[in-house]
Amino acid sequence: MRAALMASMISMPSFILPDVGSDTTQVVLLVAILAFVLTFMEYFSEYPSMIEFRFAPPFNRLRFGVLFLTILVISLICASKTTATEIGAVMARLGAHLGNVMDFPYSPVRMAVLMLPPDAGASVVASVRTAAGVSYAMSLVMLFVFVSLVRLFGWPTRRGAFNVWINLPLFDPTAGGDVLRRLRRDAGLNIMLGVLLPFLVPAIIKAAPGVIDRFTMENPQTLIWTMSAWAFLPASMIMRGIAMSRVAELIEEKRARAYARAKAQEDGEEKRLRTA
Repeated sequence: MRAALMASMISMPSFILPDVGSDTTQVVLLVAILAFVLTFMEYFSEYPSMIEFRFAPPFNRLRFGVLFLTILVISLICASKTTATEIGAVMARLGAHLGNVMDFPYSPVRMAVLMLPPDAGASVVASVRTAAGVSYAMSLVMLFVFVSLVRLFGWPTRRGAFNVWINLPLFDPTAGGDVLRRLRRDAGLNIMLGVLLPFLVPAIIKAAPGVIDRFTMENPQTLIWTMSAWAFLPASMIMRGIAMSRVAELIEEKRARAYARAKAQEDGEEKRLRTA
């Protein structure tokens, strides 16, 4: 089911958008099949190899759900421009409102709009503003929900013991140095990059002429995936940093309990020897 959901998410814009070319459909179908196979192999195996926090729900479920909804909403908004539907019109009004609210000076949405070339039409600017507002708002909701799960509901230990090594398959504990210090360093790096990337990516694109021309964002497929990735990947990095920081806290607490037990046993042994 996870593999089927991943394939459906990738192919969803092609199903919703009208007048999708046959070449685009073939490429999307190939990518969807590849995602299906990779997801199935990862979750079918007993031990993870790539996906982090696989045994610590709802970390990955939350990320997938938010990305799925983001792509769905932006796809409906893009489709409503050519095929009028009631739900598309509602999503378009909501997206336009979010884009206008979040388009203030020095905001990520304003940076995404400013990365467009000067000759971009008003409709392209409005589409980018709407898509950026929707995707960034969804990413903020994802972060808020995850922080609430960590601070209010005790993720990831609420459902039982947390195994660090199977939930962080890409983290090598034998690479050298204290594990606790490395976890905190990686957590800080992920959070810092996640905060800066929504601002840095548009600035880099703006500084590199020719990367985006006035026709690029007129393609709905390009608009959907570009804006979704622009907001989702930095938010996902922030989530990873928060999760790794939480894991470091758990390790520190476990070390403190172990040191306290060892100290209590040592004091008890000394007391017994004095009594003897």
